[in-house]
Amino acid sequence: MLRLKQVKKKAAAKPKSKTSKTSSKPARRAGSKAASGMKAVPARALQMDAPRPPSSAQAQRESLATARAAIDAALAKKALLPVLIDVSGRASYTDFIGVVSGRSDRQVDAIADHVHKVMQERGRRLLGREGTANGRWALLDFGDVVLHVFYHPVREVFDIESLWIDAPRVKLQVPPEAMVIASDGPAEL
Repeated sequence: MLRLKQVKKKAAAKPKSKTSKTSSKPARRAGSKAASGMKAVPARALQMDAPRPPSSAQAQRESLATARAAIDAALAKKALLPVLIDVSGRASYTDFIGVVSGRSDRQVDAIADHVHKVMQERGRRLLGREGTANGRWALLDFGDVVLHVFYHPVREVFDIESLWIDAPRVKLQVPPEAMVIASDGPAEL
């Protein structure tokens, strides 16, 4: 009984929160942005929506060297039909997009693993890796370079290159065996 009285006294001593009678949630304090009518936007959202500031010539050369190294690493594992697209003035999330194909799901995984290993040796950290569960597609995000590794029939279905049809292509030294693809039939998704 004594304990119950102590709890009631403590509850009565607490200051009442600013709640309206229709809502059980406490009222929000109006900050400077809320008072001025501006919406608060997370910093990451602003960063993704805003175009990237023009990078210096040195940073652009380093990004190109990184992109070429990623393509070369893919070619070392017999990747097919490499394409390197310069999206530096068009995309806010990267400077170069690379696309290569593999002849099988195992080759797709091997290419992605080798590119990751080579980029680690160059001191580049992998920011994100997607799609590697089934061997049909792998995306490797190194910040200024994004590489897509597709099982070739799947690449034809998604046709990433056509999304950036107006972006310039970087000329690559491609061995003749990397330009030949045997038709495996339509892709099964």
